[in-house]
Amino acid sequence: MSVDASTGTGTGAGVDGRDASGTGVDGTGVSGTGMSGVGMGTATLFRELVDDAGLFPPTGLPMAEALERHRNDLAGNDPVLTHRFLCPAGRLGELRDHLTFPIRLGLILDTPDLPPLEDVAVELVEVRQAPGETPGAVWERLAGRLPGDARLFVEVSAGDHASLASLTSLPRDGEGPGLKFRCGGLTAGAFPSAADLGALIAHCARHGVPFKATAGLHNAVRHFDPALGVDRHGFLNLVLAVCAAVEDRDPVPVLKLTDVGELVRLAQAVPDDTSARARELLVSYGSCDTHTPIEDLVALGLIARRPPAPAGTAPHNTTTATTGTGTGTGTGTGTAIPGTTIPDTATTGGAAHGMAAPDTTEENV
Repeated sequence: MSVDASTGTGTGAGVDGRDASGTGVDGTGVSGTGMSGVGMGTATLFRELVDDAGLFPPTGLPMAEALERHRNDLAGNDPVLTHRFLCPAGRLGELRDHLTFPIRLGLILDTPDLPPLEDVAVELVEVRQAPGETPGAVWERLAGRLPGDARLFVEVSAGDHASLASLTSLPRDGEGPGLKFRCGGLTAGAFPSAADLGALIAHCARHGVPFKATAGLHNAVRHFDPALGVDRHGFLNLVLAVCAAVEDRDPVPVLKLTDVGELVRLAQAVPDDTSARARELLVSYGSCDTHTPIEDLVALGLIARRPPAPAGTAPHNTTTATTGTGTGTGTGTGTAIPGTTIPDTATTGGAAHGMAAPDTTEENV
């Protein structure tokens, strides 16, 4: 395809009070702190979006390796990551044996009961409802036993209208359980249709039910998987579908969208208020790959590449990145394609980066 490269310089607020410096993409002047210099609405859309599910397939890292990668991610402090480590309850003993630094934990309840949790900082508890059990029944069973301020998320299947209906009578405004949606799997049948996924999102938007997502969301944009013969959902599609839902629009067309340029333009045009409301609803999604989501957003020009953390940098252990002031000047080149397409490559620091190849395997978190 023919392209016209453009360059830009920019200034922006630093993260954690550090000065911003780095690279601009396609003339936007996005500074190298990852979110600085982009519109506030866009920054909000992707801040603290990806939970670390490195223990789960297909990555399935051994505990020591998963924790080492998590420690490196903490040191990098990329704002796209939640810096929350997802761990099955059945592996907490192994986690304790290997843990040498503080972490924020998302507990995947794969045991019959909640284990002792006094020595770990649990933020989320995620559980699959038993056959015939509703999310409301799970809430009644576990609500009084959740550690501290931990939030409960109950996994439901697309099309499970009875489970959705049971939530309408439960407390909201930060109380009551959230939902968890599975967006893919190892077979074509594990992928909910855009209509079914859209119905779940619309229900949550109407009733103020927060939710998490998992499986099938490594890549930003919806794409066809010839091996399974199915369209895989994109996490950018998901985020923008939630934006549509909070504005009382149908989320299904956005979930089906494969025009990369249109998706990027939609993301850049999201109002600040819509971004905030959408991310109150969509808490995060679990990914066993913490690198590819960032690479895709960089390649799309929606965030800028962050400089690597200096050697020996201690991990950050904060739940929310604070905003400081800083200036950053960057130059970057990207593809400025007329019409409906956006940059599909960006050069930063002499290295070319395009969108990551679509992942064709699934995590089971």
